[in-house]
Amino acid sequence: MTRIICWLPFLVMGFAPLLHAQGWPARPVRIINGFAVGGPTDISARILAPKLAELWGQPVVIETRTGASGTIASVMVAQATPDGHTLLVTSASLAINAVLRPNVGYDPVRDFASVTQIGYSTSAVVVQPSLGVKSVKELIALANQRAGKILYGSSSAGSGTHMTTERFNLSAGIKGTHVAYKGQSEMIVELLAGRLHYGVLTLGVALGTIKDGRLRALAVVTPKRSPLLPDVPTVVEILPSFRRDAAHMLMAPSKTPRHIVNKISNDVARVLEMPDVKKQMEAIDFTIAPTTPEEFDKILREMLVLFEEVARSAGLK
Repeated sequence: MTRIICWLPFLVMGFAPLLHAQGWPARPVRIINGFAVGGPTDISARILAPKLAELWGQPVVIETRTGASGTIASVMVAQATPDGHTLLVTSASLAINAVLRPNVGYDPVRDFASVTQIGYSTSAVVVQPSLGVKSVKELIALANQRAGKILYGSSSAGSGTHMTTERFNLSAGIKGTHVAYKGQSEMIVELLAGRLHYGVLTLGVALGTIKDGRLRALAVVTPKRSPLLPDVPTVVEILPSFRRDAAHMLMAPSKTPRHIVNKISNDVARVLEMPDVKKQMEAIDFTIAPTTPEEFDKILREMLVLFEEVARSAGLK
């Protein structure tokens, strides 16, 4: 009996993380989105939120804090109380901003706990049909003919769409003038008006305008062709040197208890396996690819190395 009493404190300590996890969340969970409402990360977060709310028994609220290519939202979450009630939904821009801006206000590895990769969206190089090009090769020829005068856009300077387009330009050997917008919806307006020549847009945002012929997709930037646009080639088919690395991800403030991080990661994976969620993601050609926190931490570190190389090659720093 004495031995059992002596062991009790250690047993309680062993079950403490479980007891704490069962008490989380104690209030609504905020998912901070640093990009425009209706943009790719906003869409994926809003698909996940109601399902997570059901699992957690607390509201899951999406808060939009745009500005500085997602930096405002990132800094906000990095400085938040590390208790799992404030999360960041973001893209590769978290790593890109850290590479391009030495004084960005956060360190993506030191100031955040990697929770999970959600997956990645299918994007396409698009043009306005009136531009007169029908293929990547024709776009390259036009860009070389009008060296430095052709305009390409991004959802913001330092965003994932910006870096993907810069990588496309490097592979294609072309140069143009970059125009940054506040989101992909603004890019579409400028492309439709003919004031912007080309750009990379996610299908979740641009598919309607591609299907009705108002925009023309020249190539998708994913490794395989999209089932939604089966006749559109991949960039790699035309430019074998092209590489694309982008993802939607969920981050928490550094020092968030590991058992809470693991619970969030596991629950996101559970939600992504739900048939109705899969159906919604498939409708926008979003590839579901959840990871463990450890797996995504490795992916994030690899992103930092890769984007450093691209920034140096493109002269972005």
